[in-house]
Amino acid sequence: MFNRHHAPAASPATSTGGRLRRAALVCLSALALAGCAQPWQQYQQGADQSTIIARLGPPRETYDLPDGGKRLMWPTQPMGETTTAADIDAAGKIVNVRQVLQPNEFYRAEIGKWTRSDVLVNFGRPVETSYFPLMKREVWTYRYLEDNVWYMMYSFYFDEQGIVRLTQKTPDPLHQPDRRNMF
Repeated sequence: MFNRHHAPAASPATSTGGRLRRAALVCLSALALAGCAQPWQQYQQGADQSTIIARLGPPRETYDLPDGGKRLMWPTQPMGETTTAADIDAAGKIVNVRQVLQPNEFYRAEIGKWTRSDVLVNFGRPVETSYFPLMKREVWTYRYLEDNVWYMMYSFYFDEQGIVRLTQKTPDPLHQPDRRNMF
């Protein structure tokens, strides 16, 4: 006769306990993700500007808006890919809060119309500036994350009068693998 060894069958209590642990883990994960809401998603229109300043600290950049309001900015540059911008009306109330270093914001820039000032007020100080003498173009570059996946750089090329003449997006070399080790 053969001596068979079988693993004991899982008791209903064990199976239920495992399911409960998994359910608890899923719930905890969901709560953790909910707690990770981005700064620009946590403020209501019409709230006092003090609510955002209390949470994010004093803005690193402040710009006057044409309607008498202000744009407050909290950039994560030079190494980060986001800038939280809060538009505040003349009465000190939040008009909107958003992350401005993203394609739908960059694509609002109008070639031939926007100036250095427009770019500065809309995106804050660039992570990098350079000048191409043969093109006679000054270039301002911003680090950003496209589609929450791709680390990119977005550049604005200004002519000698300070008008945007060209924009360009390229992969961020900071996050590119060292190609010398690929072969």
